[in-house]
Amino acid sequence: MTQELTPGPPGLTGPHSVALDLTGRTALVTGAASGIGRACALRLAAAGAKVRAADRDADGLRALQDAASGGALEPHPVDLTDAAGLDAAERTAAGADILVNNAGAQLVRPIEEFPPDDFHRLLTLMLEAPFRLIRGALPHMYEQGWGRIVNISSVHGLRASPYKSAYVSAKHGLEGLSKVTALEGAEHGVTSNCVNPAYVRTPLVEKQIADQAAAHGISEDRVVAEILLADSALKRLLEPEEVAESVAYLCAPEASFITGASLPLDGAWTAH
Repeated sequence: MTQELTPGPPGLTGPHSVALDLTGRTALVTGAASGIGRACALRLAAAGAKVRAADRDADGLRALQDAASGGALEPHPVDLTDAAGLDAAERTAAGADILVNNAGAQLVRPIEEFPPDDFHRLLTLMLEAPFRLIRGALPHMYEQGWGRIVNISSVHGLRASPYKSAYVSAKHGLEGLSKVTALEGAEHGVTSNCVNPAYVRTPLVEKQIADQAAAHGISEDRVVAEILLADSALKRLLEPEEVAESVAYLCAPEASFITGASLPLDGAWTAH
């Protein structure tokens, strides 16, 4: 899929729009080997943070480490869908000042055909894993009186779509977890927010486009225009760097009063 219905925003490869200095801070980003997670890891590293990059894709983490400047990125290969990986992730979160819960996956099936094991796996990855990571990060954040938790939710954390029962359930649950974290963390200087993108130009979405094109017998361009962007007033895919810039803003001092919120990056999808 190469066609873009309207041009993307200018300046994504130029200077960052959010002035952010994270020198001395440690950030943990999950799902960091590609897509939104990769963009967030590089953005926070560029702001001066020491980034712990977690993903099960060890090769992708090595490529990310090569792309980060100044050796500010530590790869942490981990599988967030099994018990040992969850235990390791919680330990890795200890001492983090910033936590970006981004790791995700998708499976599209009608409910009556949805494999229970896959439903459990997706909820483990996108809801239980963020809980364990938050649990691991909060003691240090509370002790120092400062912390930033950003949960990469989705427009599907605010709206439902058919055939995505696990993904929609996990993202709705993540919204609730984020709000509870905000209420508990407020007195300790910890904010917790969700960022809610529509369809982003990532490997996960590119695979969905290809799969739907094959399933419906139509071109990938038609999948984007007629299915993915049907509810969006802006007729283009979101870029990972746009999501990362929103994450950066939520870590900035100017965002210290934003907590328990959900920030839609949805091209007016939820305006309907």
